[in-house]
Amino acid sequence: MTFKSTLIAATALAAFAFGGAQAEEVKRIGLAVTNLQADYFNQIKIGVENYAKEKGIEVITVDAKNDGATQVSQVQDLLTQDIDALIYLPAGAAAATVPARLAKQQGIPVVNVDRNAEGEPGDTFIATDNAASAYEVCKHIIGLAGGKGKMIMIHGQKGTTPEVERTKGCMKAIEENPGVELVAEQWSQQWSQAEGLDISQNLLQANPDVNIIFGQADGLALGAAQGVKVSGIDHRVYIGGFDGDTTALPILAEGGYDATATQQVRGIGRLAVDSAIKLAAGEELPAEQLLPGFLTTPENAQEYVENHP
Repeated sequence: MTFKSTLIAATALAAFAFGGAQAEEVKRIGLAVTNLQADYFNQIKIGVENYAKEKGIEVITVDAKNDGATQVSQVQDLLTQDIDALIYLPAGAAAATVPARLAKQQGIPVVNVDRNAEGEPGDTFIATDNAASAYEVCKHIIGLAGGKGKMIMIHGQKGTTPEVERTKGCMKAIEENPGVELVAEQWSQQWSQAEGLDISQNLLQANPDVNIIFGQADGLALGAAQGVKVSGIDHRVYIGGFDGDTTALPILAEGGYDATATQQVRGIGRLAVDSAIKLAAGEELPAEQLLPGFLTTPENAQEYVENHP
């Protein structure tokens, strides 16, 4: 199935699932975002705001800049502004439960996106199927390496839902390939390119014969690609990322690294708004709503550059 037909099918499914949603009862939504400096979160914001505007819904957006205490304060403020629902992207694992609990205490439905709050989940959780998508990325780069070699993994922020699930998916691919040895791994704080560079340099210095790297975000993968260059590695290193960032996809299309999983960021935003509308109307939704990611390589990356889901 082509990317376009897959996207059309996914869009049709979402439209069917939410065909009865009405916006009359929802006039204002609070959107608490992890960090708008990251392209992934910014694209979700755009998806939420554009779709809400089509439905005549006001969105009040706050940016925690990756700080949990800041986010708790921001959500407390949102809850004083007569919002009808909260779309919540936790800024880390530590303070993730507090905003959801505060909103529920006021009877405000909570849609958690990307990261769930362990012990205090929202009324529904929307994300990419991180485990399945990470499995596909790691399976692909391991295949490029001939199913053997030494591998390092650069994790996202420890304990967050995407970090846990992407680790699970990649580990499944590693376990299926006994010729691959995971020789080192390290966690980042910001999922950033600068961290990817620093971490990869350090790990490559200790493990110069590594030939496979999985960075759990495109920023980490791009940093790892830089790290390989500056470390003077003279053999082929296959690098996978995750997210399908709009800034990273053109680099992938030119062969700057080897694979990513493109997330349906705008689709996630639209689904979050429709979910908020349904919850505010008293309807029950599944505890999890997982959307597929698309394995993206230099061969098909241009499709996603031109038509990002």
